[in-house]
Amino acid sequence: MQAQDSPVLMVIKDSDGQMFGALASEPFKVSDGFYGTGETFVFTFCPEFEVFKWSGDNMFFIKGDMDSLAFGGGGGEFGLWLDGDLYHGRTHSCKTFGNPMLSKTEDFYVQDIEIWAFE
Repeated sequence: MQAQDSPVLMVIKDSDGQMFGALASEPFKVSDGFYGTGETFVFTFCPEFEVFKWSGDNMFFIKGDMDSLAFGGGGGEFGLWLDGDLYHGRTHSCKTFGNPMLSKTEDFYVQDIEIWAFE
């Protein structure tokens, strides 16, 4: 995905049937720190579709390494975090987006995931 310089949409359905995800302003990449812009946001369909845009509190948009992919941060928690296998995840409120948990539970298992890059 790093070859294209375009936004990336990630939609997750967890094992409880909840749907949520993120729109990244830049392609996913391995990074030592956070990257991305204020155009990044997270969203949920639980209980209704709701988007959580950048709050302006910090610039912890996207962070990726070989072991995980994370969106948002602040206060020691990520808004959305996935392990390196894209199987186990965690969601928590975070300062970057001012979001609540995106799923019913803090820890979840990924049932389905779709990732789309835009041209």
